[in-house]
Amino acid sequence: MTYILCIETSTTNCSVALTKNETVIALKEDYDTKYSHAERLHNFIDIVVKEAGVRLKDLSAIAVSKGPGSYTGLRIGVSAAKGLCYALDIPLLSVPTLQSLALQVKIEQDGVVIPMIDARRMEVYAAVFSNTNILVRETMAEILDESSFSEYLGKGKVYFIGNGVEKFSAICNNDQAVFVQNKLPSANEMAILSYAKFLKKDFEDVSYFEPYYLKDFLIG
Repeated sequence: MTYILCIETSTTNCSVALTKNETVIALKEDYDTKYSHAERLHNFIDIVVKEAGVRLKDLSAIAVSKGPGSYTGLRIGVSAAKGLCYALDIPLLSVPTLQSLALQVKIEQDGVVIPMIDARRMEVYAAVFSNTNILVRETMAEILDESSFSEYLGKGKVYFIGNGVEKFSAICNNDQAVFVQNKLPSANEMAILSYAKFLKKDFEDVSYFEPYYLKDFLIG
């Protein structure tokens, strides 16, 4: 039995999940509009462990959302994950933030999913995934305008999700665009991705792992 503790702190959602194999058995998160991860993260970890009836020493690995996202949020999540890995002598897994966010969109027909995280002003961090969560275009920081993502909108339905959706929906008038509102990255969707990495032994070096900031430091 594989127990993985998943930590997501890339946005204002402080989210922790405990998974058994690829199934979430406990979840605690808070969609607060302020960054309060330093105060809440370790409390949330205690809550999900107790709720699942699992001891920390039973954990097989720690998974952390690696970014991009808030510099401060990512630092807090990665520091907590590395500390637990050191203390428990278990491996560290990293999950791409935008890939797990894309998993919140459930579509059966053709189309692509574009998760986007707010990077201030009119800029977002965005990637493109197929309807089966296969990476179509790598993560980029891009400034939004009316023609953004036209190469995908010209081919079919495009599902946009994340806290960058509000600013893009205000300037995009394409009928092929579907905006999934009020969604943030969550540890809930990290289960499948982290378990797949665990099976492949795709571990990070705990000593040298750093979050994927994509851009230079911005307080957030």
